[in-house]
Amino acid sequence: MNEKYEAVIGLEVHAQLLTESKAFCGCSTKFGNSPNSNICPICLGHPGILPVLNKKVVELTVLMGLATNCTINEKSIFARKNYFYPDLPKGYQISQYEEPICENGYVDITFPDESTKRIGLTRIHMEEDAGKLIHDQSYETLVDVNRCGVALMEIVSEPDMHTAQEAYLYLSKIKQFVQYLNICDGNMEEGSLRCDANVSVRIKGEKKLGTKAEIKNMNSFRNVEKAINYEIERQIDILEDGGTIIQETLLWDADRNEVHSMRSKEEAHDYKYFPDPDLMPVIVSNQWKSEIANQMPELPEVRKERLVGKYSLPKYDAEILTQTKSIADYYEQVIETTADYKSASNWIMTDVLKVINDEKIDIKDFPIPPGNLGELINLIKEGTISGKIAKEVFPLMLKENKKPSQIVKEKNLVQITDSSEIEKIVEKILGNNSHQVKQYINGEGKVFGFFVGQIMRETKGKANPKVVNDLLKEKLELLKN
Repeated sequence: MNEKYEAVIGLEVHAQLLTESKAFCGCSTKFGNSPNSNICPICLGHPGILPVLNKKVVELTVLMGLATNCTINEKSIFARKNYFYPDLPKGYQISQYEEPICENGYVDITFPDESTKRIGLTRIHMEEDAGKLIHDQSYETLVDVNRCGVALMEIVSEPDMHTAQEAYLYLSKIKQFVQYLNICDGNMEEGSLRCDANVSVRIKGEKKLGTKAEIKNMNSFRNVEKAINYEIERQIDILEDGGTIIQETLLWDADRNEVHSMRSKEEAHDYKYFPDPDLMPVIVSNQWKSEIANQMPELPEVRKERLVGKYSLPKYDAEILTQTKSIADYYEQVIETTADYKSASNWIMTDVLKVINDEKIDIKDFPIPPGNLGELINLIKEGTISGKIAKEVFPLMLKENKKPSQIVKEKNLVQITDSSEIEKIVEKILGNNSHQVKQYINGEGKVFGFFVGQIMRETKGKANPKVVNDLLKEKLELLKN
């Protein structure tokens, strides 16, 4: 990026709320149902219908507002956002405009060097979703209105971000919050978490904001980062060539890594907002707010500090384990079985997360129950198996859905700890490798590892490493003298 310029970035994040029915009617919100099956006269906007607000929508939105340090307004109202589009059968979207339910909050993001930055939240408000257009191969466009009326929460940031990395970290933090609060599953690929980015650039030191462009169609965190970086460079190039930035809406093309113009950017007055006459104001009393606050679970930062304090984990480990609530839950379920807190952390951060990432599955679909992983760690700690053998048992646990103790017994993988048995093998290896013994006696200590490797190969990895090392040192020292 040209050092002469500074980017100014704000994000609008839409989170689909985890409610069983829609925002203003009783239709199902189940994903994947047949097209146009989750519908009724209310979400289709038929004449004479009256919407009724889903109480759960208010509670989930207030919960997010409390978690992000917002002011919860006692009174908020719904408005009609008027525009025509084929997937919006009513011709308007129920949203909130002048009087939203939550305002003036913030979240703190943490950089890799552990420095932090506070990102302001302008507002969090409730609204309903529109439908979906499907462009098929016969050049026809089909409309699925199942999503019409599904409850959304829109989280609007202040333009406090100046790099794509900051936007990525902020979006990650929002996803972490909605998952911890069980508000939204955070799945960008399925569209339950969606992000639009408003990007402008200005000369460093300027106070006035530049002309912004809004980027849509970013279906992953990495695409958000790529699209923002691309747009920053595009705007700088235009300004450097003497051109003018046009306020417009852009679509991100992930295949080509570029943006395409969709339409000129609308202003609020283009939507002709006005209070929805069919819906009463939402009143959140202090008592109701307190009841919602009492439902607040342990938030990520608090949980991270607890893992460090209670289990003496390094900050790095706690940061990784608390990225998602489900991983943190899995860790704490593992240590119900084992007291080796650091080993449990190591296994999850390396072996468990590798499987989850490679297979692109959620921890809830991970085939090894936490109690079984805890038992595997205990088998190592007790000396029943070595760490090397445990790495062989782990993939068998993935496939066979058996307890590690059962696999160890069936495969005869129990560690050899009998010193007399190991001593015979040590003597055999030393006798078969006289050249390497002479090297060791002459001061070439590196061949010690060669002997250890030979002994472990002879025992198929089952010899207790500590006993092997102690006996080997003893025998070699005797030969030296």
